[in-house]
Amino acid sequence: MSNPTTSAAPAGGGESIAPPSYFDEFECQRPEAREQRLMQRLPQLIAQLQDQGLAQAEMLGRVEAQRINSRAALAGLPVTRKHDLMQRQHAAHASGGDPFGGFSAIGWQGLLRPHGARRVFQSPGPLYEPEGRAANYWRMARALHAAGFRSGDLVHNSFSYHLTPAGAMMDGSAQALGCTVFPGGVGNTEQQLQAMLHLRPQAYTGTPSFLKILLERAIEHGHTLSLSKALLSGEALPWELHEWLRRQGVAAYQCYATADLGLIAYETRARQGLVLDEDLILEIVRPGGTEPLPEGEVGEVVITNLNPDYPLVRFGTGDLSAVLPGTSLCGRTNTRLKGWLGRADQSAKVRGMFVHAGQVADIARRLPELGRLRLVVRGQMSVDELVLRAELLQQPAPEGLAARAAEVVREVTRLRAEVELLPPGSLPNDGRLVDDTRPLP
Repeated sequence: MSNPTTSAAPAGGGESIAPPSYFDEFECQRPEAREQRLMQRLPQLIAQLQDQGLAQAEMLGRVEAQRINSRAALAGLPVTRKHDLMQRQHAAHASGGDPFGGFSAIGWQGLLRPHGARRVFQSPGPLYEPEGRAANYWRMARALHAAGFRSGDLVHNSFSYHLTPAGAMMDGSAQALGCTVFPGGVGNTEQQLQAMLHLRPQAYTGTPSFLKILLERAIEHGHTLSLSKALLSGEALPWELHEWLRRQGVAAYQCYATADLGLIAYETRARQGLVLDEDLILEIVRPGGTEPLPEGEVGEVVITNLNPDYPLVRFGTGDLSAVLPGTSLCGRTNTRLKGWLGRADQSAKVRGMFVHAGQVADIARRLPELGRLRLVVRGQMSVDELVLRAELLQQPAPEGLAARAAEVVREVTRLRAEVELLPPGSLPNDGRLVDDTRPLP
């Protein structure tokens, strides 16, 4: 369900906004009150990790939980990424241990934590994720509500119910709103279309492409579907498709969620980015690194999830995005994301060696005189050239900086590289740290 791409409406393209109806009072609270509430809960989360002996407590080191009560303190902790989860889980599998690798506070009989899990899911890897027993465990109800879903609606859910949690995410939260759910799952287009014609659902959840297939198939057969609203995820929703859906009578919204975290952000009637879900602490960090970037810079989405069943501190999603300044015209006051802007785990193979985004982050830490950096791979596969393109923070460049930068690149990557020092603002703000420009073979 992750990696939706936000296609912003053209300037002035947001819908006219009627007096808003919020899911709860938290959506329009003062930002300072939200921040205070989150920072009060953060030390409690760290203490829970330590008290329950969860894996992240070991990874965080000997921190004093009560001191982690600010964004500055949080930024001093390591970032946990999906490969860390996978390594811990795989090591536990090999020894017959906890299938969650020590990250989950809930489980079933036979685990260190024997109670609490309602379901368990498997994502590619394999990687296992628990689902707790809360009625709105994945917190998708907030996104559904913003998309116009209300109690009494029939929701046609065409996300997968098999292995991965996407179907359960929407199903459980729709029921928590008071909706009725038809569990369509994926595929079986003709059967799903038949069910829609018979049951006349008001709402749809699934991917944009499958919704388009259903609507086109209905048109081919001379039918009009009853759908009037949709919450979409899992793939891009271009503005052109959004408008096509609107012409078919479907008001489509999108959300950004992952199997590890549940809902991260969601679209509202303002059509200006994605509003961050409550109970999450968002950071945008240098891809492959740990340090937060200034507002507006593109970087990796890092989330601290205050979920006591599956607590994750500074979890790197591997997705690129940036914070939009200001607040939404819909009245919701939480931070807004621009949407999915690519992947942070960039890499390329150069002269038999891999270079990756984490190495560029390491180079940046060693060269604080430089701003945005990009390792560019050019030439042919057999005759590779590696170039570090680096923005200066001040001009003229300090004497010997280019030579020192070349030496740092060699220390970090074990590869020789040319260095191009550029004026500030020369590199695009797109989060790309490794750019392989070689022609495909």
